[in-house]
Amino acid sequence: MISFDIKDLYVNIPIDETLNIKTKLLQNNNIQITYQMLSLLKVILSQNYFMFQQKFYKPAQGISMGLPISSPIEETPLQHYEDANIKQLVDMKSIALYVRYVDDILVIYDTTKINLHTINTYINKIHNNIKLNPT
Repeated sequence: MISFDIKDLYVNIPIDETLNIKTKLLQNNNIQITYQMLSLLKVILSQNYFMFQQKFYKPAQGISMGLPISSPIEETPLQHYEDANIKQLVDMKSIALYVRYVDDILVIYDTTKINLHTINTYINKIHNNIKLNPT
């Protein structure tokens, strides 16, 4: 068993990719509603500010931690990457369990089929922005 922490999760969420994933997820819905939802989401994400020590800041990339919409936004790309990449490890029974809560990940794996270094390397190659640190 190993646990990981996603390094600097919120500021490393790729906004443009997230919007593209959301577009694909919403494409089977009413075109007008999809357009309105994506337009609102773009406005919200373009006004991505946070306050620290009485000063306002805007992250150079990603989303601000603490915004009400931050958690649902970070979930979109992470679930997409997990479905596209982690599911195959579970299906091949290389790992017995993969669970994530926000930025904490727990992996139970079979040491006769895969080792920690291979898991860590594989997961860290999924996306350039999303990096995991064993904890």
